[in-house]
Amino acid sequence: MKEVYNIAIDGPAGAGKSTIARSVAEKLHFVYVDTGAMYRAMALHFLRMGISPADEAAISQAAKDVKVTISYENGEQQVILNGENVSGLIRTGEVSDMASATSIYLPVREKLVELQKELARNESVIMDGRDIGTCVLPEADLKIYLTASSKVRAKRRFAQLKENQGQYTLEDIEKDIIERDSRDMNRENSPLRQAEDALLLDSSDMTKKEVEDRILELFLERKKEGKK
Repeated sequence: MKEVYNIAIDGPAGAGKSTIARSVAEKLHFVYVDTGAMYRAMALHFLRMGISPADEAAISQAAKDVKVTISYENGEQQVILNGENVSGLIRTGEVSDMASATSIYLPVREKLVELQKELARNESVIMDGRDIGTCVLPEADLKIYLTASSKVRAKRRFAQLKENQGQYTLEDIEKDIIERDSRDMNRENSPLRQAEDALLLDSSDMTKKEVEDRILELFLERKKEGKK
């Protein structure tokens, strides 16, 4: 029987979860599941429908008719929304804000968590998000809570946005990150928090390679322990 391993990486906005998870998945030959991209695809659907993020009833109803799937082409994750590849449309600030605001609604979360769980049962996966270790993969072989100071996270996001859009100040981005942290940590459904058995990894003073190497080291230790 094929061995299946799950790694969960949680943490606040701008901590580098997706970048790190994708790289580690490649090294371990695991499937990388970008749960944030799935929520962004759902958010894009709501934006296209012109629904206010505060309209819980409309959001809940619209979520019933959405199908979000993940496929891979040449090793690259493709996010499919109702049959349309939206991978290149879900990384804007507007979509990000809508995803953060609407992910608090239970029907939205239930719709996507079911797919995420199914993926993890059949494949060795790395998932990153806000509630992977606490809700989606509570039995994951390794749980990481990846974080960094709000200032460091703002600098990283500023560098990304400056290349893509160039219309945000560092102060605006840090303010937005702090506000998103508050929303994510205080939402009613599946709030962002460190799982009791998750290992805290603060990347404020670490390079990308150092973070990757540490996670790989931790996973190999857990894998070895599991064979004893």
